[in-house]
Amino acid sequence: MARTPTAEHRYAPDLVLPPGETLVEVIAERGMTQAELAARTGLSAKHINQIVKGIAPITPDTALLLESTTGVSARVWSNLEIAYREHESRVEQAARLQADLGWLDELPINELIKKGWLPKGASPLDRLVGVCRFFGVANRSAWDAVWHKPTAYRTSKAFSSHPGAVAAWLRIGEIEAAAIDCAPFDRTGLNDLLPVLRALTVDPDPGRWWPQLVGQCAEVGVAVIAEPEIKGARINGAARWLTHDKALVQLSLRHRWSDIFWFTLFHELGHLLLHSKKDMFINDVGAHSGVEQEADAFASQLLIPRSAEAALGELTTTADVVAFANTLGIAPGIVVGRLQHESRWPFSRGNDLKQRFVFTE
Repeated sequence: MARTPTAEHRYAPDLVLPPGETLVEVIAERGMTQAELAARTGLSAKHINQIVKGIAPITPDTALLLESTTGVSARVWSNLEIAYREHESRVEQAARLQADLGWLDELPINELIKKGWLPKGASPLDRLVGVCRFFGVANRSAWDAVWHKPTAYRTSKAFSSHPGAVAAWLRIGEIEAAAIDCAPFDRTGLNDLLPVLRALTVDPDPGRWWPQLVGQCAEVGVAVIAEPEIKGARINGAARWLTHDKALVQLSLRHRWSDIFWFTLFHELGHLLLHSKKDMFINDVGAHSGVEQEADAFASQLLIPRSAEAALGELTTTADVVAFANTLGIAPGIVVGRLQHESRWPFSRGNDLKQRFVFTE
């Protein structure tokens, strides 16, 4: 259910010479002085000297003038200028990022390395650059703005304690979801799909129903991701909108029990159908708000309709549970989970009817 990505490696030289130094070599080979170059290009001697020192940039117009006077193509001059200015910007960025090195202590770096999102053996500064690239932000302050914005999860106890773990887990889901092609979100289509997804609960083999679940949800505009939780996140699932027409439901299999998995799936789908596209919804990270309670009710009643709830009190044996589940067309483990949640059965009872899910590549 999960994939391991490969880390991106880019060559970044420690030293890039300003194009002015190349210009000095070229005109020297041609027996030309800076003053003569200025006369031939129509630029001032001061301007040529500033280019030589790396103060003045080689603009596209200047590159064409140098092409005419030196015989070296304008593209070469422009590429030298771009490489130099990019290098200078990276040096300046590194100096600014030095102040953010302490931020690394707040992030699950080892887990991100283990999962393949960050390379091994990097220096602290290179590690920080990689973290920014992973989160898709320029620096720590940008990360604060993007990941600490006032959304549903921000005030939760788990996020307050481990913001880095939560943000990293969410970011992985965001990246994985980008690889899933989805049709535009179809609210009616998702509603019609719910009974089909519910029927999948009776199949004991995730290898059969997981691809079907992902594919059918994508057809109605929902990317479904199963991603192992990152230590400290304490999250069962999340739902949010990546674009106006593409939603993401992310599941962690935190407790691995099948009944919790299915309840979390329908809980998150409930958010997409019931609540605002402006919010992000995190399941199991603190006290439930009104919208969380509404999503709970949505999932509960979808799995076990209110009309059948009265019969829960009459289930005294595992055989009763199996028969009841068969009449509803759901897995018996879901019924056991409901009985345990409502304290009708102890958590030690009926677990032989429940499945445990594990992640595979």
